[in-house]
Amino acid sequence: MNSRPAPFDVLDRKILTALMANARSSFAEIGAAIGLSSTAVKRRVDRLRETGVITGFTATVKPSALGWRTEAYVEVYCEGAAPPRRLAEVVRNHPEITAAMTVTGGADALLHVRARDVEHFEEVLERIRTEPFIRKTISVMVLSHLLPDAPEAGASQPAPQDAADVR
Repeated sequence: MNSRPAPFDVLDRKILTALMANARSSFAEIGAAIGLSSTAVKRRVDRLRETGVITGFTATVKPSALGWRTEAYVEVYCEGAAPPRRLAEVVRNHPEITAAMTVTGGADALLHVRARDVEHFEEVLERIRTEPFIRKTISVMVLSHLLPDAPEAGASQPAPQDAADVR
């Protein structure tokens, strides 16, 4: 995969817009909408995939259908300067963490956590807090999504069957 963004034109942008709206659109449907043959659309999609512009295709699922009924954002404050790769190692050990990033401001990192219920969330939070370099956490529970069609409102994996087995 190429690390440099590949240049793309207006037709590529139209293809990306169509796929972001509905990744199940056929090349023929996209081509008809933007004035290209399905073969030309496929060639462009293949090139966009090869150059790393398109990183994958996914389904957005209602989290509660997968068992994720509780959602929160957790600010993580570290002792000293915890390197991002160390934080990445930690978050990979918690399948309930669906997104994680280092941030500016007071916190060192921000975690997006999904859990079956409040008790499960508390158990996940306690596991996160056992890391020796984590000084404190501040959690904010999500009550509702104001943009329910945004990818952040969906889930990418089912809830674990038993929180105790997720360590």
